[in-house]
Amino acid sequence: MKKILILSASPRKGGNSDMLCDQFAKGAHDKGHQVEKLRLPEKKIGYCTGCGNCFDGKGCPQKDAMPEVLQKMVAAHAIVMATPVYFYAMNGQMKTLIDRTCARYREISGKEFYFIVTAADGSKAAMQRTLKGFRGFTYCLDGAKEMGVLYGVGAWKAGDVAKTAAFQQAYAMGQAA
Repeated sequence: MKKILILSASPRKGGNSDMLCDQFAKGAHDKGHQVEKLRLPEKKIGYCTGCGNCFDGKGCPQKDAMPEVLQKMVAAHAIVMATPVYFYAMNGQMKTLIDRTCARYREISGKEFYFIVTAADGSKAAMQRTLKGFRGFTYCLDGAKEMGVLYGVGAWKAGDVAKTAAFQQAYAMGQAA
C-alpha cells in the first residue's frame, strides 16, 4: 500500500482538474492505496519572499499552511500535482506551492510524481510549457520519478472533462499507481 498525496490547484471545487483528481483518487483507493487530496486554494500559502531563512536552517518566517503541506509531501510515497492551465502555464496556486518547497527538497526527493493538466485548448502540445514547469521542479529533487501525465484537454466549462477520454484515464492511472 502506498501513501498517495494529491495536490489539486483547481480554484473551482468540482472543476475539470479537480474532477480528474477525484477519479485518480478513486482508482488508487480501489487498488488499496491510502489517498489524501488537498485543495490548494483552500489552504493559506503565502508567496516565497526569497529571505533565505530556509537555507540557513532557521525555518520559514511565514505562518501559514505550508509546513502542514510539506509534511504531507514528505510522508507520501507518490505525489499527484494537478493544475488547470492558464495561458499555457500552471496556475498561481501550484507555482506558489512549488516555490515554497525549497526548505524540504531533500526529504521530497525520490518520490513518484504524476501530473494532471487541464485546459480548454484541445492540443496536448499546448500543455508542454506547463509540463516543463513541473519537470523543472522534479529535476531539483534527486531521484524523483515521473510516473505519468494526464491531459484533460478540450475542457473549458466545469464538468466538460467528464465527456473526454481523460476521465476514464484518470481512474486507470490511479489504479496503476
